[in-house]
Amino acid sequence: MGEHVTDKQLMFEEIARVGKALASGKRLELLDLLAQAERTVEALAKSARLGVSTASAHLQTLKQGGLVATRREGTRIYYRLASPDVARLYANLRDVATTHLADVAVAVTEFLGPEVEHVTRDDLLDRVRRGDVVVLDVRPAEEYAAGHIPGAVSIPLDQLADRLTELPADTEIVAYCRGVNCVLAPDAVRLLSERGRAARQLADGMLEWRLAELPVEAGSPP
Repeated sequence: MGEHVTDKQLMFEEIARVGKALASGKRLELLDLLAQAERTVEALAKSARLGVSTASAHLQTLKQGGLVATRREGTRIYYRLASPDVARLYANLRDVATTHLADVAVAVTEFLGPEVEHVTRDDLLDRVRRGDVVVLDVRPAEEYAAGHIPGAVSIPLDQLADRLTELPADTEIVAYCRGVNCVLAPDAVRLLSERGRAARQLADGMLEWRLAELPVEAGSPP
């Protein structure tokens, strides 16, 4: 009987390795970035505002928890999510925290800023079929290249103010970014609205689009 208790404890401790790997805000941020595209340690460190050695240590913890995998290209090591299940786990963790922890919901609201008008995925798909909308991807170019909504125009948020003339003035724009907690799309909608453009935000983002198994295109913009 004692052996069975020990085996049970060991089983739960092994499962807990995943939870321990997730128990860091910075590691969750790294997963959020990797849900968009694979990256080198250096690129992840820059995006997450970490030192390279600190980012590397976090990534090793994620790898030990079975959440990320690597590949080598020359002298560079690229990190990626171990499987789509990891993206789903991250999204579920985020949603549970937002739903059940009031402090999380408040933090999300403060981070995203004043709410902008949203468009659902189904509404956007209908609009795309009718050809009466411009889909705008405001993520960094490397994330767009790794996978984007078919037909989306790529203009990273930090370039949007200087590239408005590339967008038609008489067509509504729907902007999207990484996911429901990404601030790039609402910032883009606010900027476009201030410049007199009709603009709304996709209610979620690329993470949820992939998890819904909707069509995705890869490749850099023309």
